[in-house]
Amino acid sequence: MSKFKALMVYEEKGKFIRSIENRSINDLPSGDVLINVKYSSLNYKDAMSASGNKGITRQYPHTPGIDAAGIVIESVDKKIFAGDEVIVTGFDLGMNTPGGYGQFIRVPAEWVIKLPKGISLKESMIYGTAGFTSALSLYNLESAGLNVSVNENILVTGSTGGVGSLSIAILSKAGYKNIVAATGKSGKEIYLKNLGASKIIDRESLNDKSGRPLLPLRWAAVIDSVGGNILATALKSTVYGGSVASCGLTQSPILNTSVYPFILRGVKLLGSDSTHCDFKIRNILWNKLASEWKPDSLNQIALECSLEELDEKIDLILNGHITGRIVVKL
Repeated sequence: MSKFKALMVYEEKGKFIRSIENRSINDLPSGDVLINVKYSSLNYKDAMSASGNKGITRQYPHTPGIDAAGIVIESVDKKIFAGDEVIVTGFDLGMNTPGGYGQFIRVPAEWVIKLPKGISLKESMIYGTAGFTSALSLYNLESAGLNVSVNENILVTGSTGGVGSLSIAILSKAGYKNIVAATGKSGKEIYLKNLGASKIIDRESLNDKSGRPLLPLRWAAVIDSVGGNILATALKSTVYGGSVASCGLTQSPILNTSVYPFILRGVKLLGSDSTHCDFKIRNILWNKLASEWKPDSLNQIALECSLEELDEKIDLILNGHITGRIVVKL
């Protein structure tokens, strides 16, 4: 099969146009491994790339899709073989390298993770970058001292989004009990409690504008995918020696805060970089996601769409109208 379908984004007179086209495998960049993509997923970063964000994708035309799961067709790497089921997330996939919204990708071998036993290709894309980021955030929090014996609340912001939804589900599966979900969306209480949240709060209660450098102690740990003043407020409310995992910027990339949470309460701000995460840690986390961290509610988090239906979903996620995850069947 030399031709395949792909979502292409073109820049025309300052506007960005999306269309599904037939592409040739010969159009793909050089690389070690050729993969027939079966599933991808929709992330906020994909939507930005598909809308012409030059901070994500420098040159167009381009095929977005920072996640891909499929079957190896060709490989020059001695550890990866034709027929292997594999996952690719992060690195440059879907940013400046043609991504998972095409039925074929060609990538370096070091980007490729073999699908662990315990999850299917589709389930791996229910996770995708969002789920991997959630797992990495919990891994970082536990490395900094968090454990299931904690009695204080654990806050998850952006809780109806992909990272937030999966963070709640993974925390719950890992044995954490006091999970507080913050959301600005009404009517999501049942959804969030089914994932494992013990309490739902309005995100505006986390948007402190008092100017105070410290606030009453509320959180043993935080997984924040929002950034901006929500993150600043969370830092000011975290308990002595607690940790905050920062992994997103849907509110803002700007963080205006003081050093007081760090020097007076010993709060730790932990970055969760899923793009260039060490290969050894990637393997550890994907195996956890396939076993002890795999939520029972995983399939409740995702809706499946075709490549042809993806255009509408891109606009919805940009406007904050997606709950959970969108899995793209190629």
